[in-house]
Amino acid sequence: MSALEPRDDVDAPPLAAEAPGAETGGVLGRTYRALSIGIVSVVFLIAFEATAVGTAMPVAARELHGIPLYAFAFSAYFTTSLFAMVLSGQWADRRGPLAPLATGISAFAAGLLLCGTAGSMWVFVAGRAVQGLGGGLVIVALYVVISRAYPKRLQPSILAAFAASWVIPSVVGPLAAGSVTEHLGWRWVFVGIPVLVVFPLALALPAIRRRASGPADPSAPVEPYDRRRILLALGISLGAALLQYAGQELNWFALLPAAVGVALLVPAVRGLLPPGTGRAARGLPSVVLLRGVAAGSFIAAESFVPLMLVTQRGLSPTMAGFSLAAGGGTWALGSYVQSRPRLERYRERMMVGGMVLVAAAIGAAPSVLIDSVPVWTVAVAWAFGCFGMGVVIASTSVLLLKLSAPEEAGANSAALQISDGLSNVLLLAAGGAAFAALGGGAVGAVHEAAQAGAAGSHPAAFAAVFLPMAGVALGGAWVAVRVRPR
Repeated sequence: MSALEPRDDVDAPPLAAEAPGAETGGVLGRTYRALSIGIVSVVFLIAFEATAVGTAMPVAARELHGIPLYAFAFSAYFTTSLFAMVLSGQWADRRGPLAPLATGISAFAAGLLLCGTAGSMWVFVAGRAVQGLGGGLVIVALYVVISRAYPKRLQPSILAAFAASWVIPSVVGPLAAGSVTEHLGWRWVFVGIPVLVVFPLALALPAIRRRASGPADPSAPVEPYDRRRILLALGISLGAALLQYAGQELNWFALLPAAVGVALLVPAVRGLLPPGTGRAARGLPSVVLLRGVAAGSFIAAESFVPLMLVTQRGLSPTMAGFSLAAGGGTWALGSYVQSRPRLERYRERMMVGGMVLVAAAIGAAPSVLIDSVPVWTVAVAWAFGCFGMGVVIASTSVLLLKLSAPEEAGANSAALQISDGLSNVLLLAAGGAAFAALGGGAVGAVHEAAQAGAAGSHPAAFAAVFLPMAGVALGGAWVAVRVRPR
């Protein structure tokens, strides 16, 4: 993987989307309409699952007598997806994105069905792990599809459409899942979502087969799979799982799995991310690092917002969740703003500003721990933070594709997603450990407590989560100035 300068020959690879005489138009023009609707529908499905399933998860854990394993229902998804991202990148680079995308969607649906029919919590956790495999395959394959099927001028627009596809699920998902869980049971939330798989498969796969199937260079010999990278991917998944387990236990015995986790993670991260990522080298390494800094700090902080509002300010879980609803719209707006061609020259400045907004939002959130501060302060702050995230997340995707040769799009996209997913796991574990150490309770009880409306968490426990994450996000503003190669 090499950080390439954005030259004209890289910006205009000889793909079907830019073949002579091909009709281009916009992402919803005749040339790209079926493909755009299909892949955006895939993202919509993943978004709906992410927002809806989280609502039903506490009820499922209680009925399956699995509260001690509650956190693993979340970590199982992230850890297996880290491995699947690397596998998907190699698979898509060598054979094209069609097969990993179809396999990923099928695995995602199978995992949901396994969760919905689980008779024990361990089976439920296994279903979440299968979901993670599917999700990891899908997200990297989608980036390869964009790289090969769309000209450079349309890639910011389709990435903005990805962000917009989260708006409706972020508002409707929790309400729909809550209603189904209350009236039909939690199992129907998991069993019902796979029905949505049919439409994306029917629409997207034929379009991908026409425009982005096969290797990037059909005349070149197909390279064998890099077994070393696959083993490193297994190491990064296992290491992340061990660190999260150690962060939850908070005892002397947890030092052993923590040490093993670090021993597995360090060489795996060095081998799977671009050289120079850890020191924010200019170009592609800083793009990959910024993605992890932005996503990890924001998601780690956001996970504690509803619990803080329920336990410290007495809001109902539904109203606490709605405090974040406006963020879906502002996130999509930020993604749309970065896609405007006239603003391309200001992309790096926009990314710096976006990270400053994210840091300010995270830092402002715990102000509601002071009774005189209005509760709606969180909603306003989070709306601005989500706008910044929309700018930064979409921009890192755009820059990654610009800095990647067509035959490297899969591997580099996998590195971007690994940085995203690994940062989520590690910063959630760190935030959860700090929260538990200061009397906030175990990380695995966060969602259960929010559903039950439990009270009594010490305000310092929340401050120990939000303020360090604000500092991490502010550090991302410095990384953002280094995303452009010299």
